[in-house]
Parts: sequence; structure tokens; C-alpha cells
Amino acid sequence: MIRNLLLAMGAFLLVAFNASAQRVCASHDVLEEQLMNNPILREKMEEIERHTEDFINTPPGVRERVQVTIPVVVNVVWNTASENISDAQIQSQIDVLNQDFRATNADRTNTPAIFSSLIADFEINFCLATQDPSGNATTGIRRQQTSTTAFSSNDAVKFTAQGGLDAWDRNKYLNLWVCDLSGGLLGYAQFPGGAAATDGVVCDYLYFGTVGVATAPFNKGRTATHEIGHWLNLRHIWGDANCGSDLVSDTPTHNTSNAGCPTYPHLSTCSGTPVEMTMNYMDYTDDACMYMFTAGQKARAQALFATGGSRVSLLTSPGCQPPSGGGTCAVASGLSATSITQTGATLSWSAASGAVSYNLQYKLSSSATWTTITGITTTSRSLTGLTANSTYNYQVQTVCSGSSAVYSTAASFTTLASGGGTCTDTYESNNTRNTAKSPPVNTTFTAQIASASDVDWYKFANTSATSRIKVDLTTLPADYDVRLYRGTSNTILAVSENAGTTDEVLIYNTTTVSTSYYAYVYGYNGAFSNTQCYTIRISLSSSNFRTDGSTDGEVQELEIPVIFENAAFGMFPNPAGEQVTVEVPMEADADVQVTIVDPSGKAAIQQNRVMGKGDNRMNFDISRLANGIYFVEVRNGDSKSTRKLVVQR
Repeated sequence: MIRNLLLAMGAFLLVAFNASAQRVCASHDVLEEQLMNNPILREKMEEIERHTEDFINTPPGVRERVQVTIPVVVNVVWNTASENISDAQIQSQIDVLNQDFRATNADRTNTPAIFSSLIADFEINFCLATQDPSGNATTGIRRQQTSTTAFSSNDAVKFTAQGGLDAWDRNKYLNLWVCDLSGGLLGYAQFPGGAAATDGVVCDYLYFGTVGVATAPFNKGRTATHEIGHWLNLRHIWGDANCGSDLVSDTPTHNTSNAGCPTYPHLSTCSGTPVEMTMNYMDYTDDACMYMFTAGQKARAQALFATGGSRVSLLTSPGCQPPSGGGTCAVASGLSATSITQTGATLSWSAASGAVSYNLQYKLSSSATWTTITGITTTSRSLTGLTANSTYNYQVQTVCSGSSAVYSTAASFTTLASGGGTCTDTYESNNTRNTAKSPPVNTTFTAQIASASDVDWYKFANTSATSRIKVDLTTLPADYDVRLYRGTSNTILAVSENAGTTDEVLIYNTTTVSTSYYAYVYGYNGAFSNTQCYTIRISLSSSNFRTDGSTDGEVQELEIPVIFENAAFGMFPNPAGEQVTVEVPMEADADVQVTIVDPSGKAAIQQNRVMGKGDNRMNFDISRLANGIYFVEVRNGDSKSTRKLVVQR
């Protein structure tokens, strides 16, 4: 990973095009210059990358995940009156950021089916600051007239002494500077790890927001979305090199940047000729033709807000809290939606300190207009007259005596489909290990993954007489997977990750007895169904389960993993076209799982087999796999070996 980071920092010459035809972002050039002038910065960025890699390698159900609201201060530095953009233009940009980073933007539905499952809600919100660094009230907008006719990417706009405005504390605010940028430059950002005095994002006033002087084809606010992506540690999707790496596993390799609105499918000239994700915010396409981030990009951004992350201090910023009297008016939290039907839902929230009443806003996720209900004196409200099979966003504001808090972070729910079935899940809520429910073992029951953020934890105990464990998931309405844990450890004891709605079968033959085994069920890339249940059965047996699910015959225990000879395995041919053979040398009999993992990290092909001592061969039909780079994993208990496989025809 560090090697890839250094490669991604390699030399790149920025070619300036007319802004009406080509997006120009100087973030990479600014980074290169900072690295040249500050050798310590490279060490800081390598440390950030190691932290990011550790976060990404932590299982999704275990890793820290937060919803963060980032206070924004917009610094308008203007020379002519037209550059002194309106409050409305600034607010339109904040609105776009909240839609794009929460995946509520209406145009996300334009995403081709091949990429639609990768669309990610970053769980990051933005507000114009209401409290300045001194604790005084602010609108979050600062204005400074300057004698400088145009700025470049040399950071002068970030210093009052050089005609701009000094930054506010980067540990509490995102600084956004808006000014006239020269040379067709639309904007640039500073990556995490740089100097505090220059931390933030700069945008040209003509390409900021969606109203006022915002100018086509960059008039939908996506310049700021793109640059804040850099500020959140995202690279250009082509890796700033021919067929370069953006350090994200679920974005295809681009040979270079794309301009305008490429016709889909736009094929890369890189190895495997993948379809390029030209609609990703980190490409160079026009505003109207970029409308998605991926789950892999989200993971990189979320790593910044995990413990030890370089932007974690923003989680405790008071920037979105009103000052003085308003400071005791707590922001509403604990939002939840229950009793969801085709046309209604009950929304509730936790009681907030100092509250006299609450205001509730809700809207279709595809709409820009909120419906507001004021003067609610309880902590819940039932809605009626909703549209079936539709996703709604909602947020709550605490109203106190003499002041009001900012609106809460928005939450969402989806109404049931018209004519669709309903599903009762008696084990909710069980979204964390600490709230896991204990269903009966050796009994089939149903449950539901009702939203993209919903997961299910089940706690159970085995005995010395029935210590072997099998978990079956069937009747899957979407792509669900299952893992097994024990106690408070994050070590995955067993996993089943078949693609699509294929049944999942997890087997763990053990003699270790515990009262705290956990089956963890989750949707791959946020897959869910709010109308259909899945079926689950946790089985215990005195005999070992075979990979076909039976308990017939002798099976080697897996409690002490068998070690692969030389910690490796054979694979041929490589590159392969129609078939690949995997040869596994074993020192003893054992159940072994072989998985071919696609570029997005999903199991494309998986086989389980009881292998005997000596050499074992397994043949895989890979004729349906697209050309490209895959990874073959051979796993036995806690022992795993991985090799790269090139599929090429």
C-alpha cells in the first residue's frame, strides 16, 4: 500500500485546457510541491496511509463507523462585485455537498447497473458554522475585498497578509475559500497531513454552487465535491498516471482522466479493458455527468474519523452549535423509524436537553424541498400519505427557550413496496455485538435486513456435547453474507460470502466451548430488502459438519489450523483463460476453502473441500469471468495464503 502511495505521488504534468471544455484541478500538483519542500510531510502521509489500510482491513461490522457533521467556513475573497457571490449561491453549494456525500442526489439513479451496487453514502454532513473559534455567533460566511485580481494555486488566498483570509482552526472547521482563480483552474485541495495554516479547499467563484454566477458545464456544485474528496484523502480515479492507482479496490483502472460526458460504456485501454467509472466524482467529467462515490472511497474517508485518524478532532467541534444561550440547546439524536408501511411511518428521537419543542423536516430523497412540522411537544411523530417503495430523509431540530439547535444529522427510511409482502423481525434491534439477540439453536427462523445500515448479530452458546457449529442462510432476497466470531475478539472464525442470492453455509468444527459465539449477518455493499425476510438456522452437533452440511463420516478438526506447506500453493496456468488449477499441499487432512476474489473484493467463485495429506488439486471454470486481475485465497481455519491471478483471453 505504501509503495502504491509513493507511485501515486509520482511526477504528473498538469495540462491546462479551457475551463469550458476541461476540468482543471491542481490538488496533485500542490501535493507534489509540498512533498518537495517538506520531507516530513511524506512520513506523515505514509502514516496516514498505514492507518487507512488498517481501517479498511478491519471487518465492516467491527470497524468504527461514524456519522459526522463538519462545520464549514466559506471565505469569499473578491476583487470585483461579481466575485462577491451571494449567500444563496453559498447555501446551494452546502446543499449539494450534503446530497453528494450522503448519496441522496437525484442524478445518482443515472449510474449504470454495473456500478449501482457500489454507490456509497459517506455518512458525512456539512453545515455552515454557527459558532466561530472565539465562541461568538457567525453565519459561517466571511468576506474580504482584495486588490489581487486573480489567485493561483500558491495558497496566497489563505493568508490575510497576501490579500486573502487566514484559515480558522482546521481541527474544528473545513475552510473553503472562494475567489477568482487564474489559468482556467477550477479548484484545488490540501490532502490530510499538510500544514494547518493552508488546510482546506479553494474553488473558483464561477464554479461554486448552482445559482448566481455559477457557470456551465461546472454549475452543479461538483467542483467542491471533487475537491473535498481530495481533502478526505481521495485520489483522482486514474491515479495521476497512465493506468495509475487511486488506492481504492472497487474503482476500475482508468488510463487517464475523462472530460465532458463520455458515452457509456467507456472502455479503459489498461489491462483487462475494464469499463471506466466516468461518473465518479474523482474523474474530470462535467458536473452533470458525475454523480457517485464508491464504498471503497467511503472507507478511505471514514478512516480519517476513526480513532487516531487525522481529522478525528472534527467530531467534537462546536462549530455547528449556536453560541452562548444556544449552547445548552442540545442537537436532537437517536433518530429512528418504526411501523413502516406502504404509506406511513412513525419517526422518533431521543429527548434533548433544554428542549421546549421540536421541528421535524422530511422529504423524498430525490427532492430538494423539505416538508416542515413545527411545535412537536413529544419525541415522536407519525407520518401518513407517503409514497410506496420510496426512500425518505428526515431530520429534527431542538427548540429551546430563546434559542434553537441546528438540525440533526439526517436519517432515512424506505416505505414498503406496493403490493409487496411484509416481514416481521422479532430480534430487532440487534445492530451491534452488545445488543445481539439469542435465538434458539437448531431452529429455523426468519429475520430482515431492512436498510443499508442494518446488520444482525445473534449470540448463542455451544456445549461440550454439541460443540460443532453450522449457520445456514437461505431464501435470501439480496446479497447477504455471514461471519462467525467468539467473545469480544474481532478474529473471524469462519465466513461465507457467496455472490448474489446464493445460499450461505458457514461451518466451524470446533471443540472450544463458549457462551458467547456470534453469528453476524450483513448485506454486501449495503444490500437490503425492507419487504422480504431471509431464513437463518444455527445448528449444533456432536459430530463434525462436512462441507456439504452433513455430519456423516470422519472430518479433520479445524480448531488447530493445518499449516500449508511453505505457506503457499500452486496455481496454473497464470495468466489463464478458461480454466485454472489450484494445487494445495497439505500436512494433514482438513476442510479447505478456495476463493477467487474479483477486483471489488467480492467472492466470484468459491469451493469448500475436505483435502487429504499430500498434494490436492482443484479445477475452476473461469470462462465467465471478465478479463482482469483477481486474487486466489486458500483458507484453512486461521491460515490463509493469497496469490494474484490474471484472467486473459
